Amino acid sequence: MSDDALRRPDDAPARPLGRPRRSSAEMLADAAAELFLEAGWSGTTVDHVARRAGVSRGTFFNWFDAKSDLFWVDLDASTAGLGDLLRASSGLSPVRAVAAALVAVARQHPADRVPWALTQADAMGLGDEVVASAAVRGVRLRAVVAAYLAEAAGRPRDDLDVEVAASVLLAAAATSVVTWAGSGVGRPALGDVVERALGPVADGLDDRLPPTGGA
Repeated sequence: MSDDALRRPDDAPARPLGRPRRSSAEMLADAAAELFLEAGWSGTTVDHVARRAGVSRGTFFNWFDAKSDLFWVDLDASTAGLGDLLRASSGLSPVRAVAAALVAVARQHPADRVPWALTQADAMGLGDEVVASAAVRGVRLRAVVAAYLAEAAGRPRDDLDVEVAASVLLAAAATSVVTWAGSGVGRPALGDVVERALGPVADGLDDRLPPTGGA
């Protein structure tokens, strides 16, 4: 690949519009990954990504609010149902319900869709953008988990045990995702890694948040 091609990703040909159908979000994310490797984060614009994916700029913004949202397409899709899983849980303590829901989310994640923001950040020149975009998602998920824990345990939303449990459970899950992503092509199933990480954490937190009416 020439240096000129690296400097001008907009000159790269768009993919044929007649290729096998995938979601526009996936096409845009895959196109972005290619371009970030070729020209870097700062050298790639939304227009470059849309053109490489064979879609319009408007289509990009139908799916994403910002370029950094491209980092987490698959994880966003996997975690979108976390609230529903928590609301549907029964027969488990609040803490174990959260752990089970996070494991279920991990098992739903496509095994072949490893977040490239976790494995190629340096090569793509992503820098602080990865940290910032991950933090936004962490805050959102923490709000979902904390709201569930507070309701299930009959505690105020700002209860210390609720805040600690939500933070620690999500930190363990996030750490397991990062470890899984970096473990190479022979990596185990994500659900197994998350389950292993959350087991002892749930054991340690369970007594602090018994269900409403519990001892």
